[in-house]
Amino acid sequence: MDIVGIGRPCIDIIAVVDRLPKPDSGSGILDFSRQGGGVVPTAMVAAARLGTEAGIIGLTGECVHGKAAREDFIYNNVDISRSVTVEGAQNDFAIILSDLETKGRSILYRGNNMRRLEAGELDKDYITSADYLHLADCGEPEKAAAQWMKEAGKKVAFDASGYSERVVEFLPYIDIFIPSEFYYNAAFGKENTTPADYEKNCRLIAEMGPEIVVFTLGEKGCAGYSKAEGFFMEEGFKVNVIDTVGAGDVYHGAFLVGLTKGYDARESAKFANAVSAIKIGYIGGRAGIPTFDVVEKFMKTGEIDDTEIKQRVEYYRHKWLSGV
Repeated sequence: MDIVGIGRPCIDIIAVVDRLPKPDSGSGILDFSRQGGGVVPTAMVAAARLGTEAGIIGLTGECVHGKAAREDFIYNNVDISRSVTVEGAQNDFAIILSDLETKGRSILYRGNNMRRLEAGELDKDYITSADYLHLADCGEPEKAAAQWMKEAGKKVAFDASGYSERVVEFLPYIDIFIPSEFYYNAAFGKENTTPADYEKNCRLIAEMGPEIVVFTLGEKGCAGYSKAEGFFMEEGFKVNVIDTVGAGDVYHGAFLVGLTKGYDARESAKFANAVSAIKIGYIGGRAGIPTFDVVEKFMKTGEIDDTEIKQRVEYYRHKWLSGV
């Protein structure tokens, strides 16, 4: 196994609109889809789509959304042999509006329907068989798994979408720390965004444990620091934006794929930028994830061979229409 993730699967029901409707008005739907979602789950889908062996450990319910979540992992070649189906439980789901006016997304989330994963449900041998463990939470199961990886000489990656003291306390467990722009702004301030600021703050976090720190900055790309290679910044690729849902999740999966292929931190960051750029040209967090060959061609020529991607978009649209 190359990469194993521990995370919370959900289902995303997505509509693309020109603009968000104001109260007592409406907006026509330009496109729609139902896809699997979740921070770590989608990262694992990206990793598998890009050619690595990836597995997810999480809980799904017996409801229609739980069944759809499991089917989506299977469709995307993500191993779910250590995930748990919870009897009588209802899966989380989200209704997402992606508007072309702001290039943003508005999310209505029905969460907390599922109990939390317990440390006793983890398979230590399965987790430590992977080269990388990917996390986005720091509860007791995640701490146990991270400790096992440390003892086995393996690497732990972490997706920090928002700032919290719990995450700061968890930094000694983390080798590859990839927080969002929202985390950066909350921790260091929106005004501190010069290259010197990014370098100083990346180094500050690296002193707490991680050997690689990368801040994702949306269309601006990313800023990162590696103890082996030093500070770097990589610009984002210019593409037509349709839907940014899952872009950060996909970035994390792609970054880890880069590391599995022997890329250094900067090369992995550039590769992940390219994968995310392709993804946001299509609806949903998963339909637009490219294969490795498509990414390579895009990085060399700027062209996107989206033959397979369009087939995946249609697959997910059909799943919505058929209700299966």
